[in-house]
Amino acid sequence: MKVFADTPGADDPGLGRRLALDVGTVRIGVAVSDRNAVLATPVETVRRLTGFKDRDQGDIDRIVDLVNEYDAVEIVVGLPRDLRGNGSKSVRHAKDIASRVRRRTGLPVRMCDERLTTAVATRALQASGVNSRKGRSVVDQAAAVEILQSWLDGRAAYLRQQEGDNEAT
Repeated sequence: MKVFADTPGADDPGLGRRLALDVGTVRIGVAVSDRNAVLATPVETVRRLTGFKDRDQGDIDRIVDLVNEYDAVEIVVGLPRDLRGNGSKSVRHAKDIASRVRRRTGLPVRMCDERLTTAVATRALQASGVNSRKGRSVVDQAAAVEILQSWLDGRAAYLRQQEGDNEAT
């Protein structure tokens, strides 16, 4: 089953912070951008409490608190896919969290391709001397940073292209 991600920059809400989520079965890594939507930084790791068809619990409450605290204008959720672009088993988890956050905040929630983000984040942390066992929650945050930075870079490219197309007409 092919699973498609959203296009960064399409239906863009403009300037403002973006909040990214790396949804796992145990933890949710969170990252945030600056107000100009250029640079992603880690925020925290939220312990996952909700399951399928459960009521929202403390994890969703915490994410909503972070959305409000950072005055986010858009939320980006990592879409787990394999290297061929097929959805993994974790797609349901990501879409479920995205739906719950959209319902609670009313903000646009975008799905972003997250292929290899955890692997990249893990290698970067290992290279900086972080123990993989002790750094699991940090890896989730770093993966959220990778997801968000990818989204921000794609958004900037899309907006530059749109601006160039408008100037050409």
